Amino acid sequence: MNPASPPSNPWWAPHRHADRRPLLLARNRIQAAIRAWLAGEGFTEVDPAALAISPGNEAHLHGFATEAIGNDGEGRRMYLHTSPEFAMKKLLAAGETRIHAFAHVWRNRERGPLHSPEFTMLEWYRVGEGYEVLMADTMAFLRLAAREAGGSLLRFRDRTCDPFAEPERITVAEAFELHAGVDLMRSIRADGSTDAGGLGAELDRIGVRRAGDDTWSDMLSRVLSEKVEPKLGMGRVTILDRYPSAEAALARKVPGDARVAERFEVYACGVELANGFGELTDAGEQRRRFEAEMTEKARVYGETYPLDEDFLAALEGMPAAAGIAMGFDRVVMLATGAPRIDDVMWTPVP
Repeated sequence: MNPASPPSNPWWAPHRHADRRPLLLARNRIQAAIRAWLAGEGFTEVDPAALAISPGNEAHLHGFATEAIGNDGEGRRMYLHTSPEFAMKKLLAAGETRIHAFAHVWRNRERGPLHSPEFTMLEWYRVGEGYEVLMADTMAFLRLAAREAGGSLLRFRDRTCDPFAEPERITVAEAFELHAGVDLMRSIRADGSTDAGGLGAELDRIGVRRAGDDTWSDMLSRVLSEKVEPKLGMGRVTILDRYPSAEAALARKVPGDARVAERFEVYACGVELANGFGELTDAGEQRRRFEAEMTEKARVYGETYPLDEDFLAALEGMPAAAGIAMGFDRVVMLATGAPRIDDVMWTPVP
């Protein structure tokens, strides 16, 4: 086929759109039901700007860069956000207490059945509440999604998950022990710093490959993706709680145990759906974590992103809060049984 010619079966072909349309209408129903639930809980919907000074400061998140040209013709590097988080936390500092957004976000280097360079993120925040309440919120949304799609199960490929069953709640350390036979906490010091050599020895013992220059974080990610994640959310939802502090740049540490943080992820059918936090509000600590993340990004990818100084200033006035981001398209996928994320997007990215 000529590289310049259109695909033989594009998403906008009438017969293909007819096949996808029931999934897209289910998406609309799910979104409407979640919006109504949030309104009933006193949430205000906000619409954060997508253009930002920084796309985010996590080492392995990749933004889309653009140039904003002023009236004087001078250009300024800006980015499409990878999450509305910075903007929404500024709103919390401004006085909002319960907010949510269905935000389009952009992440580079991500494409596949579960990934699109542009996708919809549902993000919400509760001021003055613990992060556990977000777990209950997420379960309510998964149940709404299943109902609005006309079913009672979440599905991905040959896997199923019952969102109406009591979820499994397990710590990261417990999951590593159960599914990989790894004592993760042995490689985390009391102050939260990590021992790459200790974790490397565990990988060697269980036969998981590693490179000589792998960091502790690299090795944790490999065990998580190869041994742990495929076992999560099977039959019922899994809430993977208390991430190591080294893997929670935006979350506060658990009181009394600096090794772990108030961060959790929600899984169904082996698919990650949501990532929640007890939010870090110490601006100095946040700056140090961002700088460490950018040092790692420079080491691995040879680039860094600027820090959003406006965000760090706002953080000093932000009240204690809990916040979470959910991949809305993935929830629709699992509720409808769609095999690819593109199937549930009205206009997939070319």
